[in-house]
Amino acid sequence: MTKTELADLYRGYIACLNRQDWLNLGQFVADDAIHNGRRLGLSGYTAMLERDFNEIPDLYFNVLLLVCDPPYVAGRLGFECTPKGRFLGLDVNGKRLSFGENVIYEFRGGKISEVWSVLDKVAIEAQLAGGR
Repeated sequence: MTKTELADLYRGYIACLNRQDWLNLGQFVADDAIHNGRRLGLSGYTAMLERDFNEIPDLYFNVLLLVCDPPYVAGRLGFECTPKGRFLGLDVNGKRLSFGENVIYEFRGGKISEVWSVLDKVAIEAQLAGGR
């Protein structure tokens, strides 16, 4: 797969997430997918995303930076959203937040097989403490 093809595939995945199109998530995520060292499989990966959207109804994935070096995709995702209650162990309770996620994906057979993800919790803590 070329860099351009991989970038297009990844953007299709992000569009699928933003539509909450869980029935088609298997087009992008492998049946044995791993997230941050935990083997979730497609069903667990889907459940994780469904939970995220339940806890953050206005969740929307914005691709801020994308680097493709097949079979890897690295990116910075941006979020401006309003978690309902607790988020990352923090009492957010409906406050609108802006934060990023650094993420690396490994693709095998045209699907995401492994994901390494880190959310910018420090940025969230600063906003909750009254800073930006």
